[in-house]
Amino acid sequence: MKHTIIDASQFELEEKVVSIKRVTKVVKGGRNFRFTALVVVGDGNGHVGAGLGKAAEIPEAIRKGKEDAMKKLVSVAINENGSITHDYVGKFGSAEVLLKKAPEGTGVIAGGPARAVIELAGIKNIRTKSLGSRNKQNVVLATIAGLSELKTPEEVARLRGKSTNEIFA
Repeated sequence: MKHTIIDASQFELEEKVVSIKRVTKVVKGGRNFRFTALVVVGDGNGHVGAGLGKAAEIPEAIRKGKEDAMKKLVSVAINENGSITHDYVGKFGSAEVLLKKAPEGTGVIAGGPARAVIELAGIKNIRTKSLGSRNKQNVVLATIAGLSELKTPEEVARLRGKSTNEIFA
């Protein structure tokens, strides 16, 4: 996964809490409860990231998750229809997310964890299918991995040493 470091301070970031888990540790005196929050942040304009926060209180876990997500922002290639530039399968662990380009008017067709990432990235038309693991954290990270690997036609043309017209021909 390519992580280009993006300065989060220049964006108006929205956050969405994907999941909150209560984790229990059994100790001599009883049980210790802690919380883990999976948070996705994005500016709705091609930048998105996800992070984990762990703390004894839920709001603190969410705050930590947001801070972690801001450190892991990635850029997403979006075309003029508000969709992705090409189909791709994002993978993370045993989770796979199929990202399919969609025409104008399709809307966001995605399951819960993938939908949070896609909406905050600012994608308006896309079809997705979660394959493999249903683990929320891995599905979110697989979606981000897939979105970060997308290339614009200009990037592909530059890498191949051709013009954009030759790529589409």
